[in-house]
Amino acid sequence: MSAHTLVGLAGSFNRPSKTFALVENVASLAREKYGFDNTIYDLADVGPSLGQALRRDDLDSRAKDIIDDIVNADVLVIGAPTYKGSYPGLFKHLIDLIDPHELRAKPIVISATGGGDRHALVVEHQLRPLFGFFMSHTLPTAIYASDRDFTDYRVSSEPLSKRIEDVIRELSAFFPARHQALIAAE
Repeated sequence: MSAHTLVGLAGSFNRPSKTFALVENVASLAREKYGFDNTIYDLADVGPSLGQALRRDDLDSRAKDIIDDIVNADVLVIGAPTYKGSYPGLFKHLIDLIDPHELRAKPIVISATGGGDRHALVVEHQLRPLFGFFMSHTLPTAIYASDRDFTDYRVSSEPLSKRIEDVIRELSAFFPARHQALIAAE
């Protein structure tokens, strides 16, 4: 059975980053359950050409390769830090450089991080409509995490871990044969 690919994208430049840690946690659990080949990026990986690009062709080769990985992935785990009630502009700019048909019908786990609960609806009011435009399949369970859900940039809260487990189970709708094969191999 050939490996399916999962690409995680954390819309943050900060390192370390709670957003990257959340995306990495979700991706790791998905790899354990479904055997995905994972690659995770943040905006620092995309690099400085992103801010200067008016079109995808304006990106440097590294940034183009990352977009290619995103559009060719079998599943995406998207995470956005929340600034002033929304995702960062350069994160949106990266998404703007993707043609709408390239994400059509792709399963996407949407997640966001923020300093407190005031930003929790960013997953429903910002990220879900964004990927709805692309006609992607955003999974029913969205994940929001605040500062209190982490200890030293690691997921540490039980309610957050439960939501992550829920969304990992929801992926089985897209990869049922892989899920059954892995169960049988145990």
